Amino acid sequence: MKDYIEERVLETAQYIIENRSTVRGAARVFNVSKSTVHKDVHERLFSINRDMYRRCREVLEQNKAERHIRGGMATREKYRRCREQSG
Repeated sequence: MKDYIEERVLETAQYIIENRSTVRGAARVFNVSKSTVHKDVHERLFSINRDMYRRCREVLEQNKAERHIRGGMATREKYRRCREQSG
């Protein structure tokens, strides 16, 4: 694996762990696609640093379990903004 890819994988994983970030959030920060972040933290990270892989997986599993809540909050906010603009 090329050095710059390994560095990106470690930086992305560290960001996700420290900020309890989602895959989309990390992709936005590092200006890469969600697919790249997913491949980095689910495949490449395992061969680079297994402890960091485990910690990153914990964050991502928690995010997955909570995603329906975030989606509902986003929808609620969307319709609140619509009401404010029309009223």
